[in-house]
Amino acid sequence: MRLSDGLFEVPAGKIAAVVTSLEMLAPPLRRPDPAAAPWTLDRVEAPQPERYRTLFRRVGAEWLWYSRLQLTDSALQAIIGDPAVEIYRLLDEGGEAGLLELDFRDRGSCELSFFGVVPASIGRGAGRWLMNRALDIAWSRAIFRFWVHSCTLDHPAALGFYVRSGFRPFRRQVEIADDPRRSGLLEPGAAAQVPVL
Repeated sequence: MRLSDGLFEVPAGKIAAVVTSLEMLAPPLRRPDPAAAPWTLDRVEAPQPERYRTLFRRVGAEWLWYSRLQLTDSALQAIIGDPAVEIYRLLDEGGEAGLLELDFRDRGSCELSFFGVVPASIGRGAGRWLMNRALDIAWSRAIFRFWVHSCTLDHPAALGFYVRSGFRPFRRQVEIADDPRRSGLLEPGAAAQVPVL
């Protein structure tokens, strides 16, 4: 469907976002890690749906991450338990500080499926440190493409961060979905910057 120029009504109970897909076709020049980085990366070898959802919410509720919350346990387990999907926790002195999910299911490609840090870690260099680990892991495999998508519901700096990390935009789409706060997937006060209509 082609959209013409102009404004389009978003029905009550829905959210809308512009989604930008980005890719890199070779390892980029890596930006330096923050000095005295207090983080470690922990691979979750046998991810369990409820523990995964807890971290997913902590990292993504402010940006209306909902896709994994609407899946049944078995549907979620089929994804996160797949040997070609790798789940990592960013840890600091306070515990879990971020989520990294790499999807190698498409041969020769890696999707940066989910990437983010908890609100208390934003602005401390945790995202840069985590991205460097993501780049190291992804490009240590036999891939020719590493890709991600971001949207206008994400942190305002997310798209620029991905570009500075070496990704290049290749597609833009509009996504309309049910507001996860109205369905109960997320708390009504999540993402206060996006009004509930």
